[in-house]
Amino acid sequence: MLRRTTAGTAVGNMVEWYDFGVYSYIAVTLGRVFFPASSGPVQLLSTFATFAVAFGVRPLGGLFFGPLADRIGRRQVLAVTVIMMAIGTFSIGLLPGYAQIGAWAPALLLVARLVQGFSTGGEYGSAMTFLTEHAPDRRRGFQASWLEFGTMAGFVLGAGVVTVLTATLPGRDLLAWGWRVPFLIAGPLGLAGLYLRLKLEETPAYEQLDGRAPQRVFGARRELRRILAQQRRPLLVCVGLVLVFNVTSYILTSFMPSYLSAGLGLPQPVALTIVLAVMVVLMVLLPLVGRLSDLVGRRPVLMTGSLLLVAGSVPTFMLITRRTLTSVFAGCLLLGLIYLCFDSTMPATLPALFPTDVRSGALSIAYNFSVSLFGGTTPLIATALVQATHNLLAPGYYLAVAGLVGAVTVLFTPESAGRPLPTAPPVATDVEEAHELVREQQEAAA
Repeated sequence: MLRRTTAGTAVGNMVEWYDFGVYSYIAVTLGRVFFPASSGPVQLLSTFATFAVAFGVRPLGGLFFGPLADRIGRRQVLAVTVIMMAIGTFSIGLLPGYAQIGAWAPALLLVARLVQGFSTGGEYGSAMTFLTEHAPDRRRGFQASWLEFGTMAGFVLGAGVVTVLTATLPGRDLLAWGWRVPFLIAGPLGLAGLYLRLKLEETPAYEQLDGRAPQRVFGARRELRRILAQQRRPLLVCVGLVLVFNVTSYILTSFMPSYLSAGLGLPQPVALTIVLAVMVVLMVLLPLVGRLSDLVGRRPVLMTGSLLLVAGSVPTFMLITRRTLTSVFAGCLLLGLIYLCFDSTMPATLPALFPTDVRSGALSIAYNFSVSLFGGTTPLIATALVQATHNLLAPGYYLAVAGLVGAVTVLFTPESAGRPLPTAPPVATDVEEAHELVREQQEAAA
């Protein structure tokens, strides 16, 4: 059951991040299709602005779907969000371009992105909650890291499709129809994710509430006030952790492909392949670092990543701006390894900040608020910083500030490795461990 749960959750998350891989890798082409009247840099800024605007509705999606998952269950919400995300991505592949319908084209692109943003607002927090509540306490870091494995798999799949199309299609064909193909693939992917999620079982922690959560029918505003009143400190910790996690993530996955091609002048297929190769390496290492967080604790891994960002972000970009294939790949890989400290550990860390009855709602609200302010805007801010300062190292300084915020936040983060989730029953790996936990509880009571 745990394997099926992990697979269903990860595949659904893969559908979400497939879109981000596609959108980030094909951003230059989308700028030509939907913003042809603009110059090159303005085209890219317009495309990333559309990318960022969708994040504005993510808190609304989190506020709607997160508390809903606390009331009716995590499984039902996850089924809805995965199909909504697939519909939003699939619809982009059907849109006419600016040449056909003028200004309506970018407007419709924005509508599709808003649908994606709203569904994603409920997807990630609910998925983290669902998987961590199923995971054994002593292996939660390892088990929850597979959620991010699905994230990277989706990104690699989307980026890989775009890379193949870019390398094999003539520029005019890519501009005419080739850009649609990766978006249309999201349709069958979404159906597969929905099928898997409909077969999942509800979490033990949620079932332990004995039906009390479904009886709570609060309005969204009242629910938000209740969470803010009861969970103020965990919410702030969550916002800070998500800030450093997502700034690093979007610099590497969303900003870097365009930075390497448009900023440093690398051929677009080469730039895409470098970042794609780094992501494949990270996929292999991800569960290993997740398991490491079970053994040494979440906080040491998170603090290591934060301090490495502070000290290493600018040198990493200095390495990348040397513009040789070796230096660019090495710099991107170093940034990816720093990112791995967050990516492997956050899915097990963030849900452990909140009790069961508000876990999905509080996590979704805090996560999406932070992502909207600091994550989705990262490619836009990084691009604007480079153009305003004419300094190719500017994104490195931005990352260093994020690392400083992360380091301070980790100091206030409770250690959760090896412990039950707040207000949840212990979850054992096997029968032998279950007996061991019972003996420990009996000895503590005696």
